[in-house]
Amino acid sequence: MNLLQGKTAIITGATRGIGKGIAEIFAKNGANVAFTYSSSVAAANTLEKELNELGVQAKAYQSNAASFEQAEQLVKDVLETFGAIDILVNNAGITKDNLLMRMGEEDFDTVIEVNLKSVFNMTKAVQRTMLKQRKGSIINMSSVVGVKGNAGQANYAASKAGIIGFSKSVALELGSRNIRSNVIAPGFIETEMTGKLDEKVVDEWRKSIPLKRGGSPEDVANACLFLASDLSAYVTGQVINVDGGMLT
Repeated sequence: MNLLQGKTAIITGATRGIGKGIAEIFAKNGANVAFTYSSSVAAANTLEKELNELGVQAKAYQSNAASFEQAEQLVKDVLETFGAIDILVNNAGITKDNLLMRMGEEDFDTVIEVNLKSVFNMTKAVQRTMLKQRKGSIINMSSVVGVKGNAGQANYAASKAGIIGFSKSVALELGSRNIRSNVIAPGFIETEMTGKLDEKVVDEWRKSIPLKRGGSPEDVANACLFLASDLSAYVTGQVINVDGGMLT
């Protein structure tokens, strides 16, 4: 099924984990994919090749979404190459976890800049194009931590909660032009990053989830596919928890 045939998507931070899963599912559904990476050149080249082999147009861009200028330049470059931007997935994000008493100012500022300001930068940069087209789907990656908070992650939780407020406001502003803005809040997703954690700890987490397993990048990507496609034409301003029932 080619749910995204003829559409062009920008995905930030797509060389591994959830971002990579989204890029693959989008390409398999016919979307042309422009994706960004910060430093992993080899991984970006491999993914670009893999996506092009699926018969779509794909291109990797080294770009820092936390920079307003680089976000503007990226959108210019993507429009030159692809001619349109139908879908934006703001996925790039970092963590710098620590208890508040030990959290330095820089650890707070950097996480807010990379996770939250990047969403502002990229949304503002694609807005003009989507307004002209009178259509578009913006998908912002939050987290269950942005919904319920988490000890030791005040900076990360603040950034992810901010994304929810921002996305709902954008949905209200741009709805009349047929531009939709939604949020995905993943729970415990098993990626390369969680692979480095103690297996016992991970197992405890799995047991505490109603579906008794961690999620996969594909679980998140499938929810993104729904929001990116016309199947969700009447869905905007929503937060979809992809968390195995964790927040139930």
